[in-house]
Amino acid sequence: MIFLDTDKHTSPFDVLTAIDLFPEAHILNYSNVTVEDSRSIIQDAMFPRGPDGVMQTKLFIGGHDVEKAAEILEIAKKSMFPPFELAVVVDPRGAYTTASAAVAKTRWILAERKLGDFRGKTVTILAGTGPVGQTAARLYAMEGANVVITSRDLAKSTAIAGRINEEIGAKQVCGVKASLPEEVGEAIKGSHIVLSSGAAGIALLPKAVLEESGKECRVVADISAIPPLGVEGLKPSDDNVELRPKVWGVGALAIGTFKNKIEAQLLKKAVESPKGIFDYKAAYEIAKSMVSEKLKKTSTHQNPSDNGRNLLPF
Repeated sequence: MIFLDTDKHTSPFDVLTAIDLFPEAHILNYSNVTVEDSRSIIQDAMFPRGPDGVMQTKLFIGGHDVEKAAEILEIAKKSMFPPFELAVVVDPRGAYTTASAAVAKTRWILAERKLGDFRGKTVTILAGTGPVGQTAARLYAMEGANVVITSRDLAKSTAIAGRINEEIGAKQVCGVKASLPEEVGEAIKGSHIVLSSGAAGIALLPKAVLEESGKECRVVADISAIPPLGVEGLKPSDDNVELRPKVWGVGALAIGTFKNKIEAQLLKKAVESPKGIFDYKAAYEIAKSMVSEKLKKTSTHQNPSDNGRNLLPF
């Protein structure tokens, strides 16, 4: 397994995950990988072991820069040809698997609370211009939701929203400016789901703002586990917890635990496959499958004393 990381240091998170899953695997790490460097590294990985060996060679593209990771993926696609094709995993600093976990968790709560799916619902993603926010916006929009992404910079949020709309072929995402509490309140008005996807240690949604402006909100999620939390009053360990009447929350540790399981399954699928691209779409399909299985088990095991609460962990 060859890790191509665009950051100064290869993330130990992903490497350790791979080692724990495949203790006999050989791991090669490349850090500070540029788009220009990537072609020669990829091609040098394709040929030395022949057509049979290339099926046992896996590529992992990571790093904080999502756009650069996407460019390297495009180079990988253009470099490969039959029978020299690698299985490629793309998860820039966990953004794809984290977004998949967050979106799937909110999907699970809607289903369990008999609130339907994402189609026609409005989702606000606070600090939605970051890697996790952008990916979550794509997933929600692909599922038929109307998405609002916020940023301190209006030009940035509208530009990213426009790019996502172009990618999915529909105008389902809009960008707004929201940094002050009153702006955040305006951004979440009419939203059924609110996802806080900002950097760790930054408070984005005060409790009073949610109570005042989130009248239609039913699900709140937060990916930050470092105080101050992104959503005031939502604990990192909360998982389908009723924060106030008809508003359920899922915190960062619940999302993170699920994210780890998604990444493990993503890596396993790549290892078991002779070729293919395993990106945010693949990660989300895994997450949805796990949610469906969880709902099925809930239906089988639930009894009247459960009061609708799902006690089976992901």
